[in-house]
Parts: sequence; C-alpha cells; structure tokens
Amino acid sequence: MSDYLIRGTAMDGRVRAFAVQTTLLTEELSQRHQTTPTATAALGRTAAAGLLIAAMLKGEEHLIVQIKGDGPIGQIVVDANAKGEVRGYVDNPLVDPPLKENGKLDVAAAVGTEGFLYITKDLGMKEPYKGSVPLISGELAEDFTYYFAKSEQTPSAVALGVLVDTDHTIIASGGFVIQLLPGLTDSEIDEIEGMLGRIPPFTNMLGGGLNLEEILQTVLPSFRKLDEMDVRFRCKCSREKVESTLISLGKHELQEILEDEGVAEVVCHFCNEAYRYEGADLQRMIDL
Repeated sequence: MSDYLIRGTAMDGRVRAFAVQTTLLTEELSQRHQTTPTATAALGRTAAAGLLIAAMLKGEEHLIVQIKGDGPIGQIVVDANAKGEVRGYVDNPLVDPPLKENGKLDVAAAVGTEGFLYITKDLGMKEPYKGSVPLISGELAEDFTYYFAKSEQTPSAVALGVLVDTDHTIIASGGFVIQLLPGLTDSEIDEIEGMLGRIPPFTNMLGGGLNLEEILQTVLPSFRKLDEMDVRFRCKCSREKVESTLISLGKHELQEILEDEGVAEVVCHFCNEAYRYEGADLQRMIDL
C-alpha cells in the first residue's frame, strides 16, 4: 500500500486532526542517504512532521523544516509541500549512538537537547513566514508540539515514530497531529489528554495493522475523515538546474575547474543524486 495522509475533524469541528503513513518514504530516505537506524528515525520523524504541517497549506505553498541541535547528527532539513511531496537530509547520516536502556533508538542523543527548530513557510507572499522555538527534548514529537503552542498559538498533540527492524528495514513510520480549537470544555480537553496517555505508540498501532483513520479514532471516537492524499519522496533537482548553477559560477571559475579537474561532479543534498559534467560539457558552458 502506498504512503498516504488523511485530514479530518472531531467533536463537531472543535478538533482537527491529520495523520500520515510514511513507511515507504522513510525506507527510500534511508536507502538514498545510507542512514543508520537512529539517523533514519530522526529524518523519518522530521519528514512526517513536515508533511503534516504542509497539509495545512494549500496550492503551491511549501515549507522548510530545519532542526539545528547540538548533537552529532548536525542539521536535519526537510522540504515539504501541500501536494504531499517531501525530500530531506541530515548532515551526518552515520551517527549511531547507543540504544536507550529500554532498547529504543536514542534520537535525542543524535539530535541533541540544545538548539532550535525552524519552520519557514512560502505562502506566496512577498516575504516567507518564519517561526522558531528552542528544542525541549530532541525526540522531535515534543519539539513540534512546543512549536505549535508557542509559534502558532495552537494547542496540539504530536505523535511521530519510525519503527526499524533488526535488518534496518522500516516496519512502520508516520505520525499524527491533533489540534484543539476554540469551544472545547475543560472536561473534553481532559478526555482527549486521557486518551492520548493511554494509547500505544503510533508505530505500534500502524505496524499492528490499524489504518490512519482507526488510529485517530482511538483518541477521537467521533473523528470523521474529510479527505486523503498520497505522499511521496520527490526532489526538485535536475541536470538542467544543476547546470544553471554551474553557469552562474562564471566563466573564469568554470575554466579553472576544467583545467584543474577536467570534470565537475555535483551531488544533491536532498536526494544524493550525482550529476557529472565532462570536459566537453564544461567547455560548452564556458562558450555560452
């Protein structure tokens, strides 16, 4: 089954919820960047969060998530849009901290607990919207929950997870966002919080065979799905775009590359695709 995302409401429209399955996507990210299980979990969680937030956008709008912690993984970058397309990378895909005492992957040890979460939204305006919050855990779900509360002033519950098998394949990956809108009573909020505290981890439910609608209904029995869309990995790079970047370096620098190296090879951060330009290609760019 392909990866997908759903949107819906509950409690007579006073709660909105989004959930996404990214199992195949996270597997592709892992294969493209040759990440360790912990780096896979960090990148997969961030990609799922990026898709969930991008689902709140429309049309051609898109966003970039940057997590800059003090851990050895370095920066995590995810680019997602309202069409369910996403790409991303981590600075250090080989980071491999020891497992936690409970046997779980220690994402916080890779990401770090000091640093910032940045989200930049391109809404088609003259200037992009920029929001940021300090990291509070490094496990990422809590950090995105804090982002919604502080930067967007929307009380939210965020669950993110990546379940990795012993052979490093992805068993389940994805997450959900539940947002509390005006009109809820204190007792209704307490009820939702109680349900959130009792449910199993998201990836356990997904890996156990529940679909996204069923997972949201474990927290919100009145949840009603409004729409669904496929989500997928998609990079914006191309041979033509990379060539344009090389041309922008100028004839002098291109001549130096031709004389010193004879070829130019550019690797895309987001998809790890390598573009190679032979001497004849460089000479053609110089002669333009």
